[in-house]
Amino acid sequence: PYSFSCFIVVIFLLLFSLILKIVPTSTSYRAVVEIVSGDSRIFSGERLSLRCIIPDPYQASWGYLWFRGSVQLPQTGEIFQLWNANVKESGKYSCQGKKETDVGSIKTLRSLPYEIHVDGGFAILQLAKRSVLVGDALDLKCRLRGNAPVHQTILYRDGIQVMVQSGSSLNFHLPHVTLEDEGRYSCRVSWDLSRRTHSVMSVPTLVNILEVLAKPVLEIDKDNAQLGRNKMNLICHVQYNAPAPAPPVNYYFYKNNNLLGPATSLNHMHVNKASGWYSCRAKVPKLDIVRWS
Repeated sequence: PYSFSCFIVVIFLLLFSLILKIVPTSTSYRAVVEIVSGDSRIFSGERLSLRCIIPDPYQASWGYLWFRGSVQLPQTGEIFQLWNANVKESGKYSCQGKKETDVGSIKTLRSLPYEIHVDGGFAILQLAKRSVLVGDALDLKCRLRGNAPVHQTILYRDGIQVMVQSGSSLNFHLPHVTLEDEGRYSCRVSWDLSRRTHSVMSVPTLVNILEVLAKPVLEIDKDNAQLGRNKMNLICHVQYNAPAPAPPVNYYFYKNNNLLGPATSLNHMHVNKASGWYSCRAKVPKLDIVRWS
């Protein structure tokens, strides 16, 4: 009886270790960080809140891990808060979902980083949107610590003056931007006090201008064992930045400027291996946008 009990225990331990090896320790979906209150650029002494979103279709109960860079932070709630923020708390924040199961911990993929700047100076340039599409308007706000009687605000791009405003307004509006408007923006605020003119300048802020549909890049996969020796895969990679709901993209593939088939919603095509000049074209009919590789 004793040896049989030992045998049962050994079998149980082997089965349990096998289950641990089979059960995944991570999910296929990635956590997302969003800002709840405040701004990605704040003055020291101010506060902001971030939320960790777990895109779990089963709506399970999750715990939360927070990171600044590679360092795990002590906060474990869905909402992360910076109170009375310090300049040293600037950094790239990310989160990860974690839950305990009968066979161990399961974690989501860590979120993409959300960069926070805590500024100890007297002026900050804030963006309405982190990235702006070609043709859209760029809205910026020059914030001043305190309530000085502002009489002039100047906007710069890469150190070159872009716009001058007289009066107390701290907002800038640039309509219909192009790729040439991308750069590092800063602002200078001036005011008069006690018969003296005072002036402060913000730290430069990078503004990204994105095309709705960027130039495609054609990849030719010639060594794919699943296709066989006589086939290769043409892959048309594009960066498509249209806001949701985005109209569909049509793809066209060419050899020596000759169309290889009808338009397709797939960005790849299997063709016979043959030498020649290959290219692809991406088109969004509803937006009347066409890009060639």
